Amino acid sequence: MTPPLPKNRLRPLGLAAGLALLGNAAWADESFWPADPLDAGATVSATPARAGAGGNETCLSAPTAGGQAWSLLDVVNQALCHNPQTRQAWANARAQAALLGTALAAYSPTVTASGSVSHGKGNIGGNSQNSLLSGQSSSFGFSSSSSTSSAGGSQTTQTRATPMLSVNYLLFDFGGRDAKAENARQALEAANWSHAATLQTVLFTAIQAYYQVFATQEALASAETAEKSAAAAFEAAKFRHEVGAAALADQLQAQTAYAQTKFNRQKAFGDAQNALGVLANTLGLDADTPIRVEPPAQAQPDDGWQRNVHALIEEAKAARPELAAAEAQVKAAEAGVASAKAGAMPSVSLVGNYGYTESSAYQGMQTWAVGVQLSVPLFTGFANTYQIHNAEQQVAAQEANRDKILQSVALDVWRAYHDLNTARETFRSSADLLASATQSEKVAMGRYKAGAGNFLDLLSAQASLASARFQHIQARYNWHIGKAKLAQALGHLDQAEAETAAPPTVN
Repeated sequence: MTPPLPKNRLRPLGLAAGLALLGNAAWADESFWPADPLDAGATVSATPARAGAGGNETCLSAPTAGGQAWSLLDVVNQALCHNPQTRQAWANARAQAALLGTALAAYSPTVTASGSVSHGKGNIGGNSQNSLLSGQSSSFGFSSSSSTSSAGGSQTTQTRATPMLSVNYLLFDFGGRDAKAENARQALEAANWSHAATLQTVLFTAIQAYYQVFATQEALASAETAEKSAAAAFEAAKFRHEVGAAALADQLQAQTAYAQTKFNRQKAFGDAQNALGVLANTLGLDADTPIRVEPPAQAQPDDGWQRNVHALIEEAKAARPELAAAEAQVKAAEAGVASAKAGAMPSVSLVGNYGYTESSAYQGMQTWAVGVQLSVPLFTGFANTYQIHNAEQQVAAQEANRDKILQSVALDVWRAYHDLNTARETFRSSADLLASATQSEKVAMGRYKAGAGNFLDLLSAQASLASARFQHIQARYNWHIGKAKLAQALGHLDQAEAETAAPPTVN
């Protein structure tokens, strides 16, 4: 019977196995390695509130919900940092950076440790039955047990351990590795631009929700004023009917008008509550979160934004992040074609290995080898052909998508430009309408109370005044929202734009 391995010969094997297990444990521990050893995420921002390499500002702490009033800057910052859409776009960019790191890893050699341990018996001469079961894995392991029975002859028992270290480094593959890296780099570029586009969308949504809160609150105040006026008209009609100076029809019409204003006030209250819920949702909060926001600053409509619309469209084509993302996707698809073509070409790699065999039957033996490996895909069942066709059609699809966005950008600018023009003109005309309706209502009320006016004229004047107030409120905030919309269409909407923009003054 052959004795087991001496202890002094087992120590190196035990040490190697221990180092391998330690290496596997360290590999699983993320803190053992640098977070980004290949610097693949250098172009990704450090916060969801910014996009690209320059966005390393941290998210500011917003006021506590229900506590201090939030300014427009607080609202914008909160939305950019905590809206799920921005966090999703940021996570997509970081995931794409990880894929770029995976592609860049192909420029480094791969080192693999493997080994096996086996134990067996053999019977020479006579009837014999023997079995040898051994195990082998990519990491250090141990063989299973063996059993032997014999009716004569000599028996041999052997225990063998074989650790091995292998190295593989790709030397040349006709540009396949470069194409894959370029594909990942362009995909990351597209992800960063998509993140920037999402930020602008969320920023506009936050600005729109912020001003809709004040628009609905002012509409509610206007409805309450109309209700008070209708109540006063109802009391006047009721008094005149009681003294016999007016018909019952006047009183009933006044009562109907009063009920209508109550209905309008209740609807305006519901709209105001909904606007608060939409704002909270945009900020990444529950809809029932109590929020107080500071009123916006006052400003008059100006004509500083008026320019040649064709020049604005050309400006948008150069600045819109969606278009830049689509262009990066086209380049990524083109790199995919190069990668697919390289997949049909040979590749050359430098390979090497070092092994050590320790056995209880003979002295330890070292083996090593260094060489160059050539791999030629002679026939793949036409898989490469279809992969290339697929990659080429991906380029065509991405080009069509880019052209579609290009047309959409031009239409966005055209609409936003003329919507802002309309908002400016309607604001001015609504101011004139409000002044005229206010004066008309005063005259009609005075004439009716004096017994010289018709009640129908008073109702008509009050209805016109309520409508004029609502139109003026909407025009005020439509102007501001339209200005932010045009900035988004041009690809220029940012926090600075949100701070400088303000609604026009109430006359």
